[in-house]
Amino acid sequence: MGGILEGKKVLVTGVLDRRSIAYSVARLAQEQGAELALSSFGKAMNLTRRTAKRLDPEPPVLELDANRAEDIEAVAGELGERWGSLDGLVHAIAFAPEDALGGNFLKTQWPSVATALQTSAYSLKALAAGLKDLMGPGSSVVGLDFDARVAWPSYDWMGVAKAALESTARYLARDLGGRGIRVNLVSAGPIRTLAAKGISGFERIEGEWERQSPLGWSTTDPEPVGRAVVSLLSDWWPATTGEIVHVDGGYHAMGAPIR
Repeated sequence: MGGILEGKKVLVTGVLDRRSIAYSVARLAQEQGAELALSSFGKAMNLTRRTAKRLDPEPPVLELDANRAEDIEAVAGELGERWGSLDGLVHAIAFAPEDALGGNFLKTQWPSVATALQTSAYSLKALAAGLKDLMGPGSSVVGLDFDARVAWPSYDWMGVAKAALESTARYLARDLGGRGIRVNLVSAGPIRTLAAKGISGFERIEGEWERQSPLGWSTTDPEPVGRAVVSLLSDWWPATTGEIVHVDGGYHAMGAPIR
């Protein structure tokens, strides 16, 4: 019996090393029958290629800077030649310059804010729009989110970018729904990825999560998040779009802790 992604072709962005949520998604998607392509660019290409070798079969790694329209066009062409169609897109892309994080909210200048918003939010639209002609009814776009309802310590303009990502996903769900393409986000609890290590004060967030989540939370285990993404890529959510699925041990549903 095949897996829930049997026969599906999926592009996964954002795979860096084995700690990446995107790597967990890729591994689980393969286990469920998907044929994969990964994407990366710049200095990260070598790291992604090394990590891709851990997958079986080893997927191709395509060069894709989501902020470059020509890269998106080239990847669309390559996937069209390779597969002819695309069933799933995983958006695991986020970046903010150092001066846009770590308690610098009031001091951050527009160029750094613009970089955070373009890379972390607008890129979802850019990729979905650029690849939509390969995606038919039943296709799924899934992005990785971090709860943007509140202001987190040190998260600053990345938090604003995540709020923009959430809104972007809703508008994409509206505009791609007529094509039968679903667009959803998975709001994950904190995971100790390479990206998270670069956020000053991250340990304050993760410590609070472990105390407050009714189901508990492991910051070193991305698999629960990966499973949710794979589920949303499958045909098991045929009438769900514009949704944010929380995979955070239940933290988001709890009130303020009693001190």
